[in-house]
Amino acid sequence: MGMMQEFKAFAIKGNVMDLAVGVIIGAAFGKIVDSMVGDLIMPMVGAIFGKFDFSNLFLVLGTPPAGTGTTLDAIKKSGVPVFAYGSFITVAVNFAILAFIIFMMVKQVNRLKRSEPAAPAPATPEDVILLREIRDSLKR
Repeated sequence: MGMMQEFKAFAIKGNVMDLAVGVIIGAAFGKIVDSMVGDLIMPMVGAIFGKFDFSNLFLVLGTPPAGTGTTLDAIKKSGVPVFAYGSFITVAVNFAILAFIIFMMVKQVNRLKRSEPAAPAPATPEDVILLREIRDSLKR
């Protein structure tokens, strides 16, 4: 029973819950960025560079069996090794956008933290005030 209580104390700590919420929101945010890159940005980039899809850029590193399609998925299913550099380009763009968005969020949070007024200094205890008065009177 001690281990269950210990686990319960660990699981309800604030840091663990904050981390769990962060992971869940991060996963959802990652899906949004994936969609933005795949559905909005990469088609525009493909249109600029000749209307092609980066995800279908690959180099076959073997000989595919006869009758295998010419798409990346068909060749991968045949078991032939494929150097899929187009998928890497898409993932790299996805990462760059996600990193930039996170950088901007952290920058905003830091800016908001700086604009908050500093906490007032704690009141000086009465005994310290009395000691200062005694010190000042002894100097005279």
